[in-house]
Amino acid sequence: MADEKKDIMFACVHNAGRSQMAAAFFNRHKHRDDVRGISAGTNPASEVHPVVRSIMAEKDFDLSNVQPVLLTPELAGTVSTIITMGCGETCPHVSGVEIVDWQITDPKNKETEEARAIRDDIESRIIAFISENQL
Repeated sequence: MADEKKDIMFACVHNAGRSQMAAAFFNRHKHRDDVRGISAGTNPASEVHPVVRSIMAEKDFDLSNVQPVLLTPELAGTVSTIITMGCGETCPHVSGVEIVDWQITDPKNKETEEARAIRDDIESRIIAFISENQL
């Protein structure tokens, strides 16, 4: 079916940390060309957190020009799955869209070492998710 929704949404509150890292890792590690990772937040920040830009640069990602995006029900309706990362009840629930919740600490205002641990946890979860779902 040509219009089948396949994209994966990574959602958090500010779209300035967890969800940005998850979408970046998903797009790097996925095996299929017909699916992509996107990210958004329920209350977007004005920019990606500086610590996140820094630790993602260590993994060869440039997030310096990435702008956080508002997660709307309309945007949520364009994907097959939403992986939430801390937006709780404010994350939209859309009929026909699978919701998966990952409890992941917000890297905002964390020391670099703690932010790296969060980053590495997200990357591990992404690799496992891709494998489990043959993406």
